[in-house]
Amino acid sequence: MMASATIQDALLLFRQSVATQRPLIPTTSATPNPSAKETPLAQATHLQFNLSPAPVCLPLDTPTRYVDSNGAPFDLRSVYFAYSNHQRTIPEYNGLVEQLNAEFASAGISHRVHGVSFVERLELVTWLEGADECARIKPLEGAPATTVDKSISGAPAAGAAGASRSGKGTMDPRLAAVYNGERRMGDRNSILRGIKPTDFSHVRKLSALFLSKKPSNGTSSSQTSLPLNQKPTTRRPDPIILLSPSASSLLRLTNIKSFLESGRFIPPDAPALNSNLNLLHITRIVKDIDPHRPMRFILVEGCEQFKPDYWNRVVAVFTTGQQWQFKSYKWPKPTDLFKHVQGVYVGYRDDEVPEMVKSWGHRVVSTSVDRWRESDASKLGREIPIVTKDVNYRDREAADHIWKTIESNMRTKGWRRDACPTSI
Repeated sequence: MMASATIQDALLLFRQSVATQRPLIPTTSATPNPSAKETPLAQATHLQFNLSPAPVCLPLDTPTRYVDSNGAPFDLRSVYFAYSNHQRTIPEYNGLVEQLNAEFASAGISHRVHGVSFVERLELVTWLEGADECARIKPLEGAPATTVDKSISGAPAAGAAGASRSGKGTMDPRLAAVYNGERRMGDRNSILRGIKPTDFSHVRKLSALFLSKKPSNGTSSSQTSLPLNQKPTTRRPDPIILLSPSASSLLRLTNIKSFLESGRFIPPDAPALNSNLNLLHITRIVKDIDPHRPMRFILVEGCEQFKPDYWNRVVAVFTTGQQWQFKSYKWPKPTDLFKHVQGVYVGYRDDEVPEMVKSWGHRVVSTSVDRWRESDASKLGREIPIVTKDVNYRDREAADHIWKTIESNMRTKGWRRDACPTSI
């Protein structure tokens, strides 16, 4: 009797059908028919299990051993509807439940599908697909409490194996007990306790940012790839050079451009020079940092307009040795300043370097230029003069030495092709 009850149990028949991949067919007939066609659930009255050797039909109103959180059993119709739509999202499933119940009401039928919550649906589908236990499934009537789990997990295998061996749909109780002791092997869903497939399609979109493929013959033009010479997404900051505002400084905004770009020294107070300047831009290729794009250097005489992060972009400070120049700097003490920034002193050739500059150490590079000649000063009204060849060569040599020191210090501080250092 117990074996017969087990074979006719709705949940075990359902689980056996899932395990053997036999179709479940809603129908209007209580008589099993192997060639029966599926009837819409709103009109069906029975569910046909196409098991071997003969199909079995059970009414859709049959209560099952699967209960909700209040202990009320779900009928076979609700269980079948929940499993048929287990891959639907929660809003989609709830919408289909309301739609089906509306069809029942419009047809004057008292049937109703009871919605299953997400957790209840997950537990139900996981058990139907091979899980060993489910707390919401009551044991079979008449089965000992110690054998509840075996009757649940082993019954489908026993029923399938017994039906294929006996050919009669019944099984000897002793043989059923043997089959109930077998360990059922589950699929990946039962082992991982899940049924929802994971969608990794978003990984393809993320990987497209890091993978580049050169198009070959016959390759589609829509192939996702990065350009070979992709431009940086952010603008590179401009390095800053601070000049001394002292009137005794040989290099001011009026003549620094000619000196650093052309290696030509002109007195800062020459009449032909523009004295109404607040800042200058000098463009130069720094091969060891970015050989393809010129860097634009900003030259100013004061730091009044500086923001805090501007100090990370200062690459050189020109000085005459007067400490009042550093009074408004981030590091007002020269010994602290030149630990962070490269210092530059420019004097006349054959003049002694001030003792104050010497005391600041190797972090202040000293160089010299030739004195301006009176014969050259007479030409300033017409054009900027060109000094003699040997003098021009010595001034250019001094400018190159300054640039070499500045660029070396920039590499040390962490200047890169598309970024400046975050601290110096």
